[in-house]
Amino acid sequence: MSTYRLESVFAPAAVAVVGGSPRARSAGRAVMRNLRQGGYTGRIGWVTPRHREIDGIATVKRLRDLPWVPDLVVITAPAAVVPQLVAEAAELGVGAAVLLTAAPEPDRDALHAAIAAAARPHGMRILGPHCLGILSAHGGLNASIAARAPQPGDLALVSESSAIAAALVEWGVSRSIGFSKVVSLGDAIDVDFADLLDHLATDRHTRAILLYVEHVGNARKFMSAARAAARAKPVVVVRAARPQPPARIAEVGLLALAPAEAVHAAAFRRAGLLQVEALDELFAAAETLANLRTFPGRRLAILGNGGGVGLLAAQRLQRLGGTLATLSPATADALDALLPGGWTHDNPVDLVVDADGARYATAVDALLADPEVDALLVINVPTAFSAPGDAAQALVDVLAQRSGAAARKPVFAVWLADDDDAHATLHAAGVPSYATETEAVNGFMHLVRYREAQQALMETPPSLPADFAVDAAAARALVDAALERGEAQLDPQATACLLAAYGLAYQPPLAAADAEAAVRAAEPLLAAGHTVAVKLDSPDVAHKTAIDGVRLNLASARAVRDAATDVLRLAGERRPDARVRGVTVQAVAARPDARELIAAIADDPVFGPVVVFGRGGTAVRVIDDLALALPPLDLRLAHELIARTRVARRLKAHRTLSAANEDEVALALVKLAQLAADVPGIRQLSLNPLLADAGGVLAVDARVLVGPVEPLHRGRGHPRFAIFPYPSEWERRIVLGNGAPAFVRPVRPEDEELFREFFTHVTEEDLRLRFFQSVRHFSHEFIARLTQMDYARSIALLALDEAGAMLGAVRLHADANYATGEYGILVRSDLKGQGLGWQLMTIMIEVAAWLGLREVEGQVLRQNRGMLAMCAQLGFEIAPDPDEPGLMRVRLPVPSPPA
Repeated sequence: MSTYRLESVFAPAAVAVVGGSPRARSAGRAVMRNLRQGGYTGRIGWVTPRHREIDGIATVKRLRDLPWVPDLVVITAPAAVVPQLVAEAAELGVGAAVLLTAAPEPDRDALHAAIAAAARPHGMRILGPHCLGILSAHGGLNASIAARAPQPGDLALVSESSAIAAALVEWGVSRSIGFSKVVSLGDAIDVDFADLLDHLATDRHTRAILLYVEHVGNARKFMSAARAAARAKPVVVVRAARPQPPARIAEVGLLALAPAEAVHAAAFRRAGLLQVEALDELFAAAETLANLRTFPGRRLAILGNGGGVGLLAAQRLQRLGGTLATLSPATADALDALLPGGWTHDNPVDLVVDADGARYATAVDALLADPEVDALLVINVPTAFSAPGDAAQALVDVLAQRSGAAARKPVFAVWLADDDDAHATLHAAGVPSYATETEAVNGFMHLVRYREAQQALMETPPSLPADFAVDAAAARALVDAALERGEAQLDPQATACLLAAYGLAYQPPLAAADAEAAVRAAEPLLAAGHTVAVKLDSPDVAHKTAIDGVRLNLASARAVRDAATDVLRLAGERRPDARVRGVTVQAVAARPDARELIAAIADDPVFGPVVVFGRGGTAVRVIDDLALALPPLDLRLAHELIARTRVARRLKAHRTLSAANEDEVALALVKLAQLAADVPGIRQLSLNPLLADAGGVLAVDARVLVGPVEPLHRGRGHPRFAIFPYPSEWERRIVLGNGAPAFVRPVRPEDEELFREFFTHVTEEDLRLRFFQSVRHFSHEFIARLTQMDYARSIALLALDEAGAMLGAVRLHADANYATGEYGILVRSDLKGQGLGWQLMTIMIEVAAWLGLREVEGQVLRQNRGMLAMCAQLGFEIAPDPDEPGLMRVRLPVPSPPA
């Protein structure tokens, strides 16, 4: 339901508290006290059947006894009566309910179901149960049991845990950090992280969002909302999860390569969220985001009156992957003239123990003016020769006077003295102050990582090779046939055919039922000069080497016979329960410079398929050099996945070893991700080892597990992908009015150059009619927003001629509630009158029905008579925009899609 009726939660005109007593520890009494003391100016009612008045406040027995209908009810009554109270509120037309009561474990699921059943038919939103409540500081709303209310600020907090929410509120009060909104989700039977991210992304009071996450429910909904929010403002997340029981930790197979924590981290990274490891880091991120904006660059200068602390800060910076700024010669000369002879002449800059405020001021001024410095960390160590307050005031005075580029550089402070006045001076000036140099460097890196995540969201991937083609139908047929036979694993021959359908190079194995068949299979390979490998063929043995089921570099028929006999004997002894089909015989790849990698698809119970990459071989889990990414992947994302592993460095050239072809490795990962998208029946797939050298990649061993598709996400798109894949079903061919053919397809991230060239064929007047202003320059960021699609919420379709040139495009973006979609369209100026705009609009309306939208709307300039005429012919309602005199608003009810 997303943001539907959330205004009743955050901006209610009237609130009713249900439950409470005169007891000191009464939750209802605490909520009423917080409501009255928080400055809330709306109507407040109190419902409790046992007391006529509490604390001098008159109560009523039932909600319907109030003379008005509240927008929000806060229920603190016993769990057993909560469904009845929710039903009464919903029937009265209450917009939302906050449920503080926890359901006891034996009845938990049944009570949750009863609450949802009572609320949903009336569209009433439920926050909780078992939550802290809601705090909306700018509206004076404190409908919670928090001990204290935060001051108004621009940080929003959404926590799954009431205790964490309460602790962060207390922390904010003690540090003068304000919040716009604080929400604890509790059991989240209705309002969830995605709903609140959608709301907060457009909340004018919120500049940054903090999340404490334990569970993600609907992964696709979460990812779509998180990606939208992260494009608008910083989102910082910390996740805690219960330790997995030993049985899960010891689990064999690919699940062990994709633990839940790593999968969640990959999802957060893909969404552009900034993940921190612990609450103290979340606090540090909050301190940073409350005071500083993002900035370009990652070069940090460190200044202090104690060399040791500065060196520790520099060491921490390097461990986190940051960059220590190199001072320009001009800055070094300026500092040399200003500072005593004992200063370090390098970064970190040591002002020496007797540094006073004036020395701090001159050094800060010089460092901020240095074009080689992107940000500054200022440290003050208490000594008998320095006054922390003077140094703090000097820093603040310099910052107040800076201008230009220096004014945009963030400054971080570490004042180690227990001096309240100094810390107050820094806080009043908006300088984030940290208890240690470690926290300060963490804060700096939070901003760096957030900015880089935003850049990554806007990067354009390289184009796929022209010969990139797959045979999805053949792959699906192989998997379907295995499932019809009741098989859970593809046999070696089917595996080879599956990989061939996606152009994945594979050393094909030959099946042999016994030792003599193995010799016959090996003979042509041996005659060609190859050595061969003999491996156990069993669907029940995931790791053949664990039972000594692999023999390599066999050079004779006798060696093959002996190896096959021995492998089959050991399988019978060590895994008598396993089904054994025989052995496979394979030529040993002669690639002496190859690096052993692993490329795999694992299946997560929350996020679905996950692509795994890293150092391969038999010790893959011992080496533990793996990185994960959620599909679908493009080449940029594949290269980024590779770069997050240690083995990425081994792919480079060193000594006499040539560099491996990293582009081919990345392409193999893209193909795996495409395979996962096209064939949902593939539950796990492993290429290990995947050999990589200058000549490309070759899979030596492969294992594919299949299973019936158990949807994680119902409706459109891949039933298990957390990120909506490229909707190829909207590819189609059309014919223009002049008889020329055209191809229509959804926009892809690599289409930036197509758009850039397209805009050269559109007149300035047509651009003004489309974008409502004169546009002469199209930045990378502008075009990236047109090509980077979240297909779950929006889709853009472009038309191409036979030469691949772009002719026009139409865009449709759904609101968070999937009720209304806003469209935009533009065609080349020289193609007007050829019917392209009409055909694109018609397809767009079909897409709207496919998305389940009720209405399509748009804004059109009054003088754009051609667009208004086409809208009228298509059945749009046309009326003046009440907010924009120069615009017309066009609306079309979306017809239901054909059955």
